[in-house]
Amino acid sequence: MTLPVALSGTDVIGQAKTGTGKTLGFGLPLLERVTVPADVEAGRATPEQLTEAPQALVVVPTRELCQQVTNDLLTAGKARNVRVLAIYGGRAYEPQVEALKKGIDVVVGTPGRLLDLAGQRKLNLKHVKCLVLDEADEMLDLGFLPDVEKIINMLPVKRQTMLFSATMPGAVIGLARRYMSQPTHIRATAPDDEGHTVANTAQFVYRAHSMDKPEMVSRILQADGRGLAMIFCRTKRTAADIAEQLERRGFASGAVHGDLGQGAREQALRAFRNGKVDVLVCTDVAARGIDVEGVTHVINYQSPEDEKTYLHRIGRTGRAGASGTAITLVDWDDIPRWQLINKALDLGFNDPVETYSSSPHLYEELSIPVGTKGVLPRAERTRAGLDAEEIEDLGETGARGSGSRGSRGGPRRGERAAARPQAEEAERPARTPRRRRRTRAGAPLDAETTPTIAPSAPAEAAAPAEVTEEAAPRTPRRRRRTRAGSDSAAAEPKATASAPTAAAAPAAEEAPAKPRRRRTRKSAEASDS
Repeated sequence: MTLPVALSGTDVIGQAKTGTGKTLGFGLPLLERVTVPADVEAGRATPEQLTEAPQALVVVPTRELCQQVTNDLLTAGKARNVRVLAIYGGRAYEPQVEALKKGIDVVVGTPGRLLDLAGQRKLNLKHVKCLVLDEADEMLDLGFLPDVEKIINMLPVKRQTMLFSATMPGAVIGLARRYMSQPTHIRATAPDDEGHTVANTAQFVYRAHSMDKPEMVSRILQADGRGLAMIFCRTKRTAADIAEQLERRGFASGAVHGDLGQGAREQALRAFRNGKVDVLVCTDVAARGIDVEGVTHVINYQSPEDEKTYLHRIGRTGRAGASGTAITLVDWDDIPRWQLINKALDLGFNDPVETYSSSPHLYEELSIPVGTKGVLPRAERTRAGLDAEEIEDLGETGARGSGSRGSRGGPRRGERAAARPQAEEAERPARTPRRRRRTRAGAPLDAETTPTIAPSAPAEAAAPAEVTEEAAPRTPRRRRRTRAGSDSAAAEPKATASAPTAAAAPAAEEAPAKPRRRRTRKSAEASDS
């Protein structure tokens, strides 16, 4: 429906349900408006119309969607040799800048990286003939709106603008008209189609306890006819935790969330597309526009924020006429939020049935074999797993989650911190055992020096002052005591007081030594006075 209008150069607001081919709805007219060398050779254009700067711009909200749209446009424009480039964050700047220097016809990018390259004057937007906002309701949200306005101000005033999304609230349409010129609003629906969801997607809503949800999910994943499955969580921490639990239970699972580096995110999505991983646990970054063939089950592990998020989540299954199953697990705390979603979409699940992993109706409605437990049997563990898909070296910038599995190579932050003191200790010269014992104990610990020092104290105490002065330099112990005092008379009482018990035995054997010792003290006191 949009092709005749879009090919005429008219501004278009396109709205259709998920999985109905909106990418080619704006991609084919966009590729036709681009001037390539083949047009000059065929006489459809003049050489002056050729330019190395981008002639069309597609703005998307997520990196994963940016890659998908780029691949679709490359496939559709292969016959005309249209050059398409994906520009998004998480990758190195240099390859993108080099590609822009060589010349690009169509640029698909996220707002942040587009503004970075345009601000550095590496991206020239003055020759853009056609602007496309994919997932327009998200792009015109308050989070993206300032960046989108800056990008629009860099574009020529005379251009074609096209907006496409599965959900298009009235407020977004009113806002979009500010940037468009007499747009045509096209809404594609089947004559017998009722409601906002795809008719061939079976929906089930259960009230589940948070502690029983991992067991429920493990049993749902063993249902008959289950192909690829996507599990959506509200938070990044929950997504990482559920992916790890499913892996321990034997499932080939991967994770896509904001805390992973770009290389790990692309690795998980690539493994999911190739069938090496059959369960993808993700946040809402993968809820918009991701098209993977063979997805039969979508599980909302946590209730979505609003009805738009719910529609985009369950739109990952039942695409292009295929059938699918959408299961939503609503916790007790999320009942009010779910009732608002149910009312907006008129789903008929206002009061979900209380369900546990052992409930009979769960097995019956989802075709789960009786007796299924929460651990996948070893005979069914046939997937290669996430590790079979290598991580591409992207020259990542600003990758978070250095401790996450597969996000980066090399040691983690804690391992680097633990290795630093060991390296410093290896460079430090080793101490000798003797010096270490003296430093810690405060006294010599060798058994050989103990008997020589102990008997020296009574001999020093029994000797006169003249003998003490002569014997002082012989041992380190006497030398230190002699240096501490001002004269030999002051050092003698200190030496005697330091070992009174050791001097008692020799003094008892030699009787004449006692009066000499008393007379020596009295004479020393008299001389001091």
